[in-house]
Amino acid sequence: MSIHQSGQLLDGKTLAQKIQQALKTEIQTLQPQIGRSPGLAVLMVGDNPASAVYVRNKEKACEKIGMRSFGKHFPALTSQEELTAVIQALNEDPNVDGILVQLPLPKHLDSVALLHTIAPEKDADGLHPVNLGHLVRGETGLRSCTPAGVMALLAEYDIDIAGKNAIVVGRSILVGKPLALMLLEKNATVTIAHSRTQNLAELTRQADIVVGAVGQPEMITADMVKPGAIVIDVGINRVIDSSGNARLVGDVNFAGVAPIASYITPVPGGIGPMTIAILLQNTVLSYKSHLPA
Repeated sequence: MSIHQSGQLLDGKTLAQKIQQALKTEIQTLQPQIGRSPGLAVLMVGDNPASAVYVRNKEKACEKIGMRSFGKHFPALTSQEELTAVIQALNEDPNVDGILVQLPLPKHLDSVALLHTIAPEKDADGLHPVNLGHLVRGETGLRSCTPAGVMALLAEYDIDIAGKNAIVVGRSILVGKPLALMLLEKNATVTIAHSRTQNLAELTRQADIVVGAVGQPEMITADMVKPGAIVIDVGINRVIDSSGNARLVGDVNFAGVAPIASYITPVPGGIGPMTIAILLQNTVLSYKSHLPA
């Protein structure tokens, strides 16, 4: 199948900018009614360089749309009790609409307990059991950012999901599981694959939609994808090439898969920017709950 010069790449960067522009306009309208700007608190623990980049990007994005950013950076040895107390204070803070704990956390911290401490209505990442429960039941609520970003991107390109076979390679609570549920909600037939799946290539070759969300560089290769499939690459992996230079690659071997896919997301510039856009959208959704009745 030849590459379609138009519509082949699913451009998350452009859609993310469009969403952010719409949010900026919405905030300008809401601010006089609510009497303040929306606020997002991002908590980062330790010095993970990738996390530092993500946090900086989130803070920049907040600034761009007129959202206040309450960034808090803690040393690596910060205790569970200390972070719990900070989250509880943010739950009570009337200027904060969204709270996000930047993962991964240092090994001594219980990330699940911390995520459970966030008030469900301020859970900007959509990972609280209450919000995941709403997703399972097909009810409205805050949605996990990366999967919701994938769905928004598919919708932007008018890709009809109903009746298609979709495979999600990866079963994390961050991406794999919630994305499988969102695809199911749109009437896809969904398979979830993982490290113990047998005959993975056989399964991926039958799929109309292939999602790589496993965190293994370029694991999904051309021989694993049927011609005309829609390929969504959620992975962001930093690899060092033979001359010692670092570059970002996805979970999909882009060079091999792009010529045979009908649509494919690039890395970077595909799902990454969408994750931040949905994070901001979730925060604005929480903010709107303060509109005077």
